[in-house]
Amino acid sequence: MRFAIFLLATLPLTAASIPQTKPEEVGLSKDRLQRIHETVQRHIDSKQISGAVTLVIRKGRIAHLEAHGLMDVDMKKPMTKDSIFRIWSMSKPIAGTAILMLMEEGKVRLNDPVSKFIPEFKGMKVAVTQTAPLPTYTVPATREITIQDLLIHVSGLGSGPASTAEMPRIARKPGDTLADYIPRLGTTPLDFQPGSRWTYSPAAAFDTLGRIVEIASGLTFDQFLRQRIFDPLGMKNTFFSPSENHLSQIPSTYHRDAAALVKTEAMNRMFGPTYFSGGGGLFSRAEDYAQFAEMLLEGGQLNGKRFLSPKTVELMASIFVPDTMSGRSPGRGFGLSVQVISDPIAAGQRVSQGSFGWDGAYGTHFWIDPKEKIVGILMIQTDNPNRQLDRDFENAVMQSIVE
Repeated sequence: MRFAIFLLATLPLTAASIPQTKPEEVGLSKDRLQRIHETVQRHIDSKQISGAVTLVIRKGRIAHLEAHGLMDVDMKKPMTKDSIFRIWSMSKPIAGTAILMLMEEGKVRLNDPVSKFIPEFKGMKVAVTQTAPLPTYTVPATREITIQDLLIHVSGLGSGPASTAEMPRIARKPGDTLADYIPRLGTTPLDFQPGSRWTYSPAAAFDTLGRIVEIASGLTFDQFLRQRIFDPLGMKNTFFSPSENHLSQIPSTYHRDAAALVKTEAMNRMFGPTYFSGGGGLFSRAEDYAQFAEMLLEGGQLNGKRFLSPKTVELMASIFVPDTMSGRSPGRGFGLSVQVISDPIAAGQRVSQGSFGWDGAYGTHFWIDPKEKIVGILMIQTDNPNRQLDRDFENAVMQSIVE
């Protein structure tokens, strides 16, 4: 008996899974939640997607988790609830959380210049594009880019044609790490003066943030996320590089072509096993990502383990970039790595004001609604997703609230 007690005491502690519940116990209608499946099925029938996994949490409990359609159309392989998806830019809020954890520890500040950690970012230039045939030229940046600029997509790093034109020159090589590649990014021109507009940085900004995490923490980005976020949250199926054992759980990827779905190269390992992209490198499953999202909804803690303070989560979901800034759209502000809905009516989204979240390039989508205590997660794998499904899914979730 004493040996058994000792054995239990030495087992690693991981977060418990979010409990499941009957919808009525958290103010949702079971019948109305079935409209989620009807909504997704319409998109499957019209060949918009092959399949999906949907998950809804309310008041700290999972009220809906369902697999729809197929993982692989040709093989007629059904989608499963434990399918693992390439989440692409839904990696960014995880990278943003890592930065905020280090901010709380005093190891980084939002207004720190990137060059404080990566000297190659000192004295960057800004590209000035002229009408052809006049050549593009550069001028000095009016100020250095900061960690905050990267988090909110106002840095100009990797955000347009001038920087894209430089990518072949600094292209990643097999075996490159963040330490190898990110300094080369510092030699590229910015696409606009820092802070002058909002333009999405698909990879460069958050890959750079990943390198800053490494320098500030002394761990590789992969190690930091594993030790500080994934393992404590019990996110056992979230990682940068899938093992051979995981491949059977990863749905095939598709491209919408008129009224057909065409299978594409999955690009499961496009970043390689040594390059940990904060911009879009992670794989995850719906229940794993739900642990992360619910932690944010609960003010930075889950199952007795604290990751961020409530005030830091509030800061993360604050509007740093208003919808009036060039590059943004009505009703949609931007916070620290997440979009924030400032006006649902103007945004055309049926969520509460103050809801926040982000999407992935292959159609993954999540949002956190603090007012209604809801987390919604949609996982699909189509490389040119019809984002109307995001809105339809939000509507199906919100119409199920009955108290």
